[in-house]
Amino acid sequence: MKKVYVIGMGAGAETLTHEAREALGKAEVLIGPQGLLEQYGDASRPAFPYYFSDDVARVIDSGTAQVFAVLVSGDVGFYSGAAGLGEALASYELRFIPGVSTVCAFFARVRLSWHDAAFVSMHGRNMNIADTVRRSRLTFCLAGNNVNDIGILLVNAGLKHIKTHVGENLGMADERIYETDAESLAFGNYPSLTVLLFNNESYDDRTRSGLPDAGFARLPGVPMTKSETRAIILSKLSLRPSDVCWDVGAGTGSVTVEMALGAYRGHVYSIEHREDAAALIEKNCVSFRLGNVTIVHGEAPGALFDLPVPDAVFIGGSGGHIDDIISAVITKNPMARIVLTAVTLETISAALKALGKAKLEFDATELNAARSKKTGELHLLEAMNPVTIIRAGGAQDDR
Repeated sequence: MKKVYVIGMGAGAETLTHEAREALGKAEVLIGPQGLLEQYGDASRPAFPYYFSDDVARVIDSGTAQVFAVLVSGDVGFYSGAAGLGEALASYELRFIPGVSTVCAFFARVRLSWHDAAFVSMHGRNMNIADTVRRSRLTFCLAGNNVNDIGILLVNAGLKHIKTHVGENLGMADERIYETDAESLAFGNYPSLTVLLFNNESYDDRTRSGLPDAGFARLPGVPMTKSETRAIILSKLSLRPSDVCWDVGAGTGSVTVEMALGAYRGHVYSIEHREDAAALIEKNCVSFRLGNVTIVHGEAPGALFDLPVPDAVFIGGSGGHIDDIISAVITKNPMARIVLTAVTLETISAALKALGKAKLEFDATELNAARSKKTGELHLLEAMNPVTIIRAGGAQDDR
């Protein structure tokens, strides 16, 4: 049976393990990225510049040699080219040999421990890195060719001040390591082999609901869902960290903010037709250091059609189109969790009629809340307007 070594080549030749050197010496054929083949290959044996699993398997299947080495940078288990090789090469005698990962090498270079760090890759991937940085004391990032975009994302999320360690071309002759801030990443040229380490000493990993109303910027005439109502809305939405959420008729964006805090690995689409309100939502998102919100300036249901499929939807304002909005939601995802609020009898009636037409089961909660108010030496409870909160859709275990 053919033998295949998948070798983690570490962060430069000086970090190559003894086990890896032995396996490399036994191999009759080398397979891997061109840069690694140039560094470790020689004229005495064939080398193939492939790293996708199917291409690697095809070379091994068609070859007459008995021992193959597949070279991958860093370690075989950290965002590695080794992903998928286990299944593709399962019919051979397969052995994975770990290497010194970029993580190990870089944290050693900057003399920091990494037991409480978060790890992400932006190399060919879209990810909500701003919220990872907000929630983590240390965030390590494989940046690829996206350093400038990462800087812009962090600036837009109000995180431009975050201390940043930059590592360029680790393990190479032109290795460079230095300290800067997140804002500076938006400018300049960076090599594709760049890693970033964000140090956020003011990190906040809380998942909060019912945030104080005073924490939000306001504009006259732009409605805001109050703290007590938001707490119940978020409870009924049952958000998961990776959910895609819609906030329809977002107003001030208070529910948008709380959705984004709950779905911190997901994304929130905040739909608002007023231009001044859309700008206000953006301001509040920056205030809470959020990077997972897209503000959609438009009117529902038309503004909903091109949005990604939602897992959870809050309808705070419908502009009289509640029937069409619910129809648009369930057309996208019949299992979406829907919560809507109503303060008038007419809106309640229209909502129940629309849910009935969509054949959605629902439950309704009437919220009558009162807040304390000091009058002289006494404290009175001042009633707020009642709000009806209606929940529909979702799976049975979401209830």
